[in-house]
Amino acid sequence: MSGAALGLEIVFVFFLALFLLHRYGDFKKQHRLVIIATLLAWYLCFLIVFILPLDVSTTIYNRCKLAVNSSPADSNGSYITVAPSKQKCFKPWSYIPNGIMPIFWRVVYWTSQFLTWILLPFMQSYARSGGFSITGKIKTALIENAIYYGTYLLIFGAFLIYVAVNPNFNLQWNQLQTIGIAAANTWGLFLLVLLLGYGLVEIPRSHWNGAKRGYLLMKTYFKAAKLMTEKADAEENLEDIMEEVQKVSESIKYNHPLRKCVDTILKKCPVEYQERMGRNMDDYEDFDERQNSYPSEKSLVKLHKQVIYSVQRHRRTQVQWQILLEQAFYLEDVAKNETSATRQFVHTFSSQEPENKVIQYFYTPTVEWYWECLLRPWFYRVLAVVLATFSVIVVWSECTFFSTNPVLSLFAVFIQLAEKTYNYIYIEMACFLTIFFLSICVYSTVFRIRVFNYYYLASHHQTDAYSLLFSGMLFCRLTPPLCLNFLGLTHMDATISHKNTQPTAYTSIMGSMRVLSFIADGFYIYYPMLVVILCIATYFSLGTRCLNLLGFQQFMGDSEMTSDLIDEGKELIRREKRKRQRQEEGENRRREWKERYGNRDDSTRNRVVHTDQKESSFSETNTNRSLSKYTRSNGRTERDRIELLQDVEPLDFNADSISDDPLESDSGR
Repeated sequence: MSGAALGLEIVFVFFLALFLLHRYGDFKKQHRLVIIATLLAWYLCFLIVFILPLDVSTTIYNRCKLAVNSSPADSNGSYITVAPSKQKCFKPWSYIPNGIMPIFWRVVYWTSQFLTWILLPFMQSYARSGGFSITGKIKTALIENAIYYGTYLLIFGAFLIYVAVNPNFNLQWNQLQTIGIAAANTWGLFLLVLLLGYGLVEIPRSHWNGAKRGYLLMKTYFKAAKLMTEKADAEENLEDIMEEVQKVSESIKYNHPLRKCVDTILKKCPVEYQERMGRNMDDYEDFDERQNSYPSEKSLVKLHKQVIYSVQRHRRTQVQWQILLEQAFYLEDVAKNETSATRQFVHTFSSQEPENKVIQYFYTPTVEWYWECLLRPWFYRVLAVVLATFSVIVVWSECTFFSTNPVLSLFAVFIQLAEKTYNYIYIEMACFLTIFFLSICVYSTVFRIRVFNYYYLASHHQTDAYSLLFSGMLFCRLTPPLCLNFLGLTHMDATISHKNTQPTAYTSIMGSMRVLSFIADGFYIYYPMLVVILCIATYFSLGTRCLNLLGFQQFMGDSEMTSDLIDEGKELIRREKRKRQRQEEGENRRREWKERYGNRDDSTRNRVVHTDQKESSFSETNTNRSLSKYTRSNGRTERDRIELLQDVEPLDFNADSISDDPLESDSGR
């Protein structure tokens, strides 16, 4: 089993990252380099989280083996661990041989740092650029990132000057490397505590509110009202951009040098707009014959960028609206079925996607009723209590992990108790649950936050390239300080435990933070205590209230604006529900008409065709060719009239289809 656990987790984490990226990204439409870079960033970050417990168990075994082989009364006092009996010091099932983990961590860490500080920012600017050539996009990306890279070089230079001026330090390559790692981890820890303070409270609270059907339904109505406003704004913005594109397309003719740029812009437009603009593209007159003012290439680059953004936003709002409608309809069905006497779940609308037969066989309407109406609320309540307990333990440990005598951090107590009995399975499970919960609190916040329309992770393949790359940057910057914080909570970091024991392979790659004592002994220890203040602020929804005061509508139960938006969203959902009911009723009537009169129409058509064949054969034998020609044409006209009358299907009354414009009605006929 040596190294087998490492290989299995490497494969499992890859498919996990691929699954999440497929849920948020679009493999068919987005650039392959964007998909590969984002997948690599997510994969490396998830890999660190899953492999670190194996590093901890391997380190505990190495300490045990070293303590057995070394003398307890070492004159140097290099290791203070008491030598246990040789029977207890057995090799764990997931033991990783010496020399593999340092190389593994070095490759993973520096690859993630190269991605987050150099490659991904450059690809962000490249993806958002409206250039028409690779050279133009690269030039735009370099210009946009000049200030970005210069800022971080300035910060690194400040650390370098501090170390150079201090006479106690001798500049060496290892120390310079440690300074760079310290600067990156300091930035990541600053953001980590902010996201962690929000997730520790919001995740248990969201699961507790998930058990309240009325709360979820009201919040869905609120989201519907906000999303309808955003959807209308996206449609209006797209219309304005398409008007500009049409003006540019009409002004720049086919033989203009910039016509290739215009064709590139037209390809990014929706199909209905391309067809509308294509009707006016029959003019091949020379662009030099008339003295018109043509747009410059720079303005076309800007227009191209606006087209990409507006089309992506319009498509995302359309998909999100359909998803929100399905969610609202389902919550309304749950509210109706709670009082059902038959205890069978009845849906108002049938599912638009084909269901799996296996799931449909086991997940019957009766099972669905018991799960949705009885078991699911209690399951969410129990899960919320468990998550809240974990949150309390994390907050307590963040405030007390610096205390080594006595040990107050609960995570350190759990690990040390397991270390005495060398129960490696318990050690790995405790480490995995701890770091997994911390990762969920941080990463879920990254998936939830939204910075206007510039950064937004939308599911169902609706996330743009810029947001995917930005999420990869955040993950790569947050994961290393998250792991160091976890090692500090469990006292596996020698900087926190103040013990001269063998460090983990991950800590050895990070280097000794003693080079910068004010960071190792000050910022890394006392800054995580701010998580208490952030948790209190999140519990009382201070951030939500501040955003609501600034004009950003947030869901608050005691706000008049929230009540108005709930009423508006409820009316929108009711309108869409009536519209879908009319559509299903019309489809059902058409289906019944075809089932009832389909065979009769086929027999009538056969009789008419047979009669026409007789008439045509009789007219061919007639000597008068002019009369036979008239008879055939008259019979064919009568046959066409009969068939047209028979093909008519019953029409459903729809007030939206009635137009006051007679030209539109004629075109419809």
